[in-house]
Amino acid sequence: MGLRAFALMTAAILLVPAASRAQEARSADLARQLTQLLDQRKLDSIAAVDAQNVDGFVAALYIPETQLLVVSAKYSAPDLLKEKLAKKEYRDIYIDLSSASIPATKLLVMDTFANGLVARPAGDMPPDSIERAGAVSTFDGNWKKAKQSETDYMKVFAEAESAYSRALQILIASLKSPGTLN
Repeated sequence: MGLRAFALMTAAILLVPAASRAQEARSADLARQLTQLLDQRKLDSIAAVDAQNVDGFVAALYIPETQLLVVSAKYSAPDLLKEKLAKKEYRDIYIDLSSASIPATKLLVMDTFANGLVARPAGDMPPDSIERAGAVSTFDGNWKKAKQSETDYMKVFAEAESAYSRALQILIASLKSPGTLN
């Protein structure tokens, strides 16, 4: 094998894990930012209007060092949630979106350890999971158990990562706006 072929093969081997880490790092960084903001403001929950989604809302429930639960959905009585938002009743909004949102629009992310989504958890670490429009996906790295190809598993993960990152960005922006301060 020539030096050029060896260099190309080495680069390919090194880039695959880097691409995986980059993909996982997006929600990891955003989850860290959100939890830091929640800690600073001594909040265990936050909610916001999803301005790009008519009648859509995003809410999070944070259990420090344990889990970050984020739900995004449309709600059939948006004025009720807007009233709760004005009163800063974030936990109530989280509960309403988790239990009574429009099912076809619901995304619920269960981020174990509030460290962003991880496609393949190390060792015996508990997996992250999502519920999207009633279908549950668990990111335990075992696509065969889920009766999927690795490509399909990673596609579902990438879609979840993107949706989760978007929800986190909405919540971070809400916490950074002056009207959200305690």
